[in-house]
Amino acid sequence: MNIAIILSGGVGTRMGTDIPKQYIMVGGKPIIIYCIKQFMDSGFIDAFIISLDPQWKSLVETSLIQLGVNCPVFYSLPGETRQHTIYQSLKCAVANGFKDDDIVIIHDAVRPLVDKDIIEDCLKGCMDNDAAIATVDVKDTIYVSMESGCITGVPQRSTLHAGQTPEAFKLGKYLSIHNCRSYEEISVVTGGAEFAFRCGMKVFLSKGKEINFKLTTPEDLHRFEQIINQDNE
Repeated sequence: MNIAIILSGGVGTRMGTDIPKQYIMVGGKPIIIYCIKQFMDSGFIDAFIISLDPQWKSLVETSLIQLGVNCPVFYSLPGETRQHTIYQSLKCAVANGFKDDDIVIIHDAVRPLVDKDIIEDCLKGCMDNDAAIATVDVKDTIYVSMESGCITGVPQRSTLHAGQTPEAFKLGKYLSIHNCRSYEEISVVTGGAEFAFRCGMKVFLSKGKEINFKLTTPEDLHRFEQIINQDNE
């Protein structure tokens, strides 16, 4: 089975809004619902786990009823960090009867333009490996500076890939690397796929897309609104 974990516990201070950006209304519904609809419409998802602050649960539940979500939905509480939130969601999956060989596909609620191709490629990459993460090729030259603001290295651009979400993992193996790490070790993790790689899991780089951008700034939100408005015309 494939379980979509939607991470929706962030605050998003850079957006400069009074509410977390994933709950901003665009086209009559909160941004998170666009994300969930993409996963539901892909046809690959058997259940959802949504990690959120309880104060937003009613809004999400009402929106899901309006959407007509067609599979089970479970809720988990966010943790202190992103990776602790993921850990909580993994434990929620096990508590609700999902098995070690099931796949969890984890996605940021503020990447609402994910599409079926991205989801499918990520799931396929995970099935053939231990994990997968959607990525796009790096287009600009990257410079490394270790001292004095001067260039100390120039990595080969063809080897560089920018990570997005979704990230997909075999549930049992991914949960196990959390279970054997301390709270502090999990706290310093900055990326789910990075954690899997450093713990010895084989992580496939699946195909992302530039349109699968993260809503971080007011400019990102404006871009998303323009896309939605064009689609509705």
